[in-house]
Amino acid sequence: MEARLSIITLGVADLSKSENFYLNIFGWEKSPQSNDNILFMHLNGMYLSCYKRDKLAEDATVSEVGTGFKAFSLAYNTRSEKEVNELFLSFEEKGVNIIKKPEKAFWGGYSGYIADPDDNLWEIAYNPFVVIDAAGNIK
Repeated sequence: MEARLSIITLGVADLSKSENFYLNIFGWEKSPQSNDNILFMHLNGMYLSCYKRDKLAEDATVSEVGTGFKAFSLAYNTRSEKEVNELFLSFEEKGVNIIKKPEKAFWGGYSGYIADPDDNLWEIAYNPFVVIDAAGNIK
């Protein structure tokens, strides 16, 4: 199996709230493959999709019941601490649920956490040990 990731699908309670968050708060674009049942956003080399939580569980033949910490986070890495701060200021102005304000991290970087409408954690971080190219890819 090749080492790659094609699509991350988030099970969401309300597709329109998720669409608003990712398109209007993050400023991402809806992919033409989206429809009334699923939202696709093309990132750098992969898709992030949002699909109704109950339908995703049904498709995987698992229970949709689950609460608390989801045991994963998504990360958006920036090119500077200043960029992290600018994003958090923008998120605060837009009423985003800020879980942890940015601060120096034990691992040598600078990061904070926000949550999307379904409480999926997004770490917004500057990692001085990672180089990000012009297309947003980690080198």
